[in-house]
Amino acid sequence: MDPVIPLADLQPIYSVAEVDRALEDGAARRNEGLKSWYDRMRVLGGSRFIIKPSTAAAVDALYEASPNFSEVIDDLRKYLALAVAGNEAVQFTPLLLLGEPGLGKTYFAKRLAQVLSTGFEFVSMSSLTAGWVLTGASAQWHNARPGKVAQTLIEGDYANPVLVLDEVDKAGGDARYDPMGALYGLLEPDTASHFKDEFIDVDMDASHIWIATANDESPIPEPILNRMNVYAIDRPDAEGSRKIALAVYHEILEAHRWPFPPEPSEAVIERLVSVPPRDMRKLLLDAFGTAQLAGRDHLVAEDLDARKLCGRRARVGF
Repeated sequence: MDPVIPLADLQPIYSVAEVDRALEDGAARRNEGLKSWYDRMRVLGGSRFIIKPSTAAAVDALYEASPNFSEVIDDLRKYLALAVAGNEAVQFTPLLLLGEPGLGKTYFAKRLAQVLSTGFEFVSMSSLTAGWVLTGASAQWHNARPGKVAQTLIEGDYANPVLVLDEVDKAGGDARYDPMGALYGLLEPDTASHFKDEFIDVDMDASHIWIATANDESPIPEPILNRMNVYAIDRPDAEGSRKIALAVYHEILEAHRWPFPPEPSEAVIERLVSVPPRDMRKLLLDAFGTAQLAGRDHLVAEDLDARKLCGRRARVGF
């Protein structure tokens, strides 16, 4: 079981008094949608839970589930040790997880949010065509609304959620509305702590936990790279793949009441380690269903047919 990280204090992320002042502004009177958001912010209040770790070992479970991320985890333990020493919230320099597809980068970020007992928000940068999706559009525009960052802070329970910018190297769109432009301020702690969404137009503390993933660093502007700790993630070795396969098997069974044994057979593990970490879950879920249809409460190697994954990729153009 993962070590417990308790919820400790409440931390203000915006001022309700500033929201009250914004409500009196002409923009709120003219825009019913903006007024609705301000009303919601008043009801929810300006404070959210802030996570303080009880031990630097809180992330140790990640070594088993993501052994090829050991360098990242080693550094995270340092940040957690400092947070414990100062009785402070978890804070660390934004991370860029760099590596080929299928290495488990997004899975690692989700697991990190779980062991830190904080929120998780996912933003696909490959489908992001303008910075306003992150930072909001001016209330003067028709159908304008807050960006992902403000929505996460307003509607979430935590002041320091894990926010994942997936495939940041694939961000595109019109250069006039560069989605990368929003990151210059959001990845800088001093400016992020006074972030102002274009729609909400109220100061917010967005200096929470940022993780980006990328397959290639060359399209990412140097000033953005300089704001992050960059980690090159390699393919797991044979022993690492085995650990990941076991972790995925256990995680699936823990989430269900399926009558399968707590440990897979060696033949099943050998078949699993032949596929990338990203595909292990899909292959296992398919195999569990195959076994049940065959009237079995255990897996055999033949249940894991990796050719199905190849076929599905071919049909959708991967």
